[in-house]
Amino acid sequence: MRFGRFGDLLDHWARETPDGLALRYGEKQLSYAQLREAVHKRAEALRRSGKTCLGILSDGSMDCVVELFAANLAGMQIVMLDENVPEELLQRLIVYTDADMLWGDPELAEELSPALTGGVEGGSGRILFFTSGTTEQAKAVVLTDHSLCQSAWNGSAKLPLSRSDTLLCLLPLGHVFGFVCGLLWGLSCGACVALGRGARHYADDCDFYRPTAVSVVPMLLGFLLKTGAVNQELSLILVGAGDCPPALLAAAAARGIRVSFGYGLTETSSGVAISVSGDPFAMEICPDDTVTLAEDGEILILAPTCMMQGYYKMPEATEAVLKDGIFHSGDLGRFDAEGKLHVTGRKKEMLVLSDGTKIFLPEYEGRIMAALQHTELAVIARDGRPVLVFSGEAGQEELARQLKPLMAQLPRGQQLAGIHITSEPLPRTATGKIKRWELQQKVSTI
Repeated sequence: MRFGRFGDLLDHWARETPDGLALRYGEKQLSYAQLREAVHKRAEALRRSGKTCLGILSDGSMDCVVELFAANLAGMQIVMLDENVPEELLQRLIVYTDADMLWGDPELAEELSPALTGGVEGGSGRILFFTSGTTEQAKAVVLTDHSLCQSAWNGSAKLPLSRSDTLLCLLPLGHVFGFVCGLLWGLSCGACVALGRGARHYADDCDFYRPTAVSVVPMLLGFLLKTGAVNQELSLILVGAGDCPPALLAAAAARGIRVSFGYGLTETSSGVAISVSGDPFAMEICPDDTVTLAEDGEILILAPTCMMQGYYKMPEATEAVLKDGIFHSGDLGRFDAEGKLHVTGRKKEMLVLSDGTKIFLPEYEGRIMAALQHTELAVIARDGRPVLVFSGEAGQEELARQLKPLMAQLPRGQQLAGIHITSEPLPRTATGKIKRWELQQKVSTI
């Protein structure tokens, strides 16, 4: 069903299926009627607080979901924060987004409380998701409960769930793919959403919840298949938020599981296109969206119901990508003979890894250049992992040795998976910028 607001969704299913399970989190569970009641009760308390902007240190729990819906119902602006990023950066993000209240880990919230000097006017309905929570280049994307509900409807129109389905949410709710495709997709269909119990339970959550559907990033799909952590009832896997090796999708399909691949961005409230049959990389455009290609193959998106309002406090950055209502994605694509979209590469300076996290390349490459005292280099993706392309004369072992201290400072998923050395100069534009799509194509064929 199509809903305009989170409150409409809760009201509808509380009437239609009051005893139907809405959420499970470990041994805890809430019916749709109980979820609505809990949200309304918490919303009243938040209204009395007098606060206007809630920062949520998302932990993916049932209480987190209730808090989010309640804050929205109370008319607060919501900021989705990743509790795993460095505390110093969290403080800056809190100030930037004007949060005056925090929910989450009590100890962490207390440590961050000095940053709560903000407050907003007119923030009702707004929900801010960060394009990248791990670098200084993180931008807060202004979405709304309306745009997120429309995105969930867009996806379910192509890939519906039934009220008897159980959708397992293993993805972080602080990222728009996890929020829309791990939570809102299920709730908008009246299904039960089973909330994952954290990374330590990736190997047994399927066995515990017995889901019929799950949304994953490529790295998580690989883990589930490698460890055999899929249950017999699982019939649908939605993969998104990163490039996925075809072998992984084939391995899932070989188990008799339907596999769909989705393409979307934070700026479009997640889904833009999704595969529903045949080649999983051949995607149909979602009903409310229109996709065209620029002359250089860049994917241009018109999504009036799902488009962001802009980047928070960044009008120039907004105008650079959103022109006459059309979002310039920075991704490259093509249409096949059946009119289905294939994403072929990335034009922009952001590398999306197989676990869905992002690397801002100028910053990342700058740190490598400083460590190696060499500037003729670039980072590309291979099988969803970062690979260094080094132009010059050097040995791989020596380069790896020089980079070891830097790599030790990075999360495992962001560490280099390989080093490619070439004697040829890196391909560049007339203004000196690296032609990343050309370099990606060249190295991938070696």
